[in-house]
Amino acid sequence: MIITNTDSVPDREVAEILGVVRGNSVRAKHIGRDIMAGLKGIVGGEISGYTELLADSREEANKRMINEAEALGADAILNVRFVTSMIAQTMSEMLAYGTAVKLK
Repeated sequence: MIITNTDSVPDREVAEILGVVRGNSVRAKHIGRDIMAGLKGIVGGEISGYTELLADSREEANKRMINEAEALGADAILNVRFVTSMIAQTMSEMLAYGTAVKLK
């Protein structure tokens, strides 16, 4: 599966657009991570617990998007984007989406 944030694949032609595919992951913050984040907010620096949480969410959303594209018989996903949003005070969503296509 070719995954790209561009609207084409070099030296390949789109034969068919299969539609928008998406994958998402909603994660809740852990109280231990919140305490460490609060301390980091005072002294500064990277909040590695949140960095790890977002990385895990992004990977899960990406896998789910790919699974949806594979179910459609896609060869590639074009124009891939990631969006994050807050669902509730302690929960965030990571959304991956793009256009599933068949290539010639």
